[in-house]
Amino acid sequence: MRDFMVRFIVRFIREEQGQDLVEYALIVAAVGLALIATVNQLSVAIVSLYSSITQGLAGIGAGGL
Repeated sequence: MRDFMVRFIVRFIREEQGQDLVEYALIVAAVGLALIATVNQLSVAIVSLYSSITQGLAGIGAGGL
């Protein structure tokens, strides 16, 4: 049993077949997190912009011009 575990650990350390896939997955995850953060901040800015436009239009309508 001990020999099996030692061989398994040595083979696991030397194995590099799935390394590229893991690296690509980490890159995709990092890009995804950056996009989520950017879209979140952008949505807050857009809501603020539309809110100020709506308040400005309401102020014009209330002025009775």
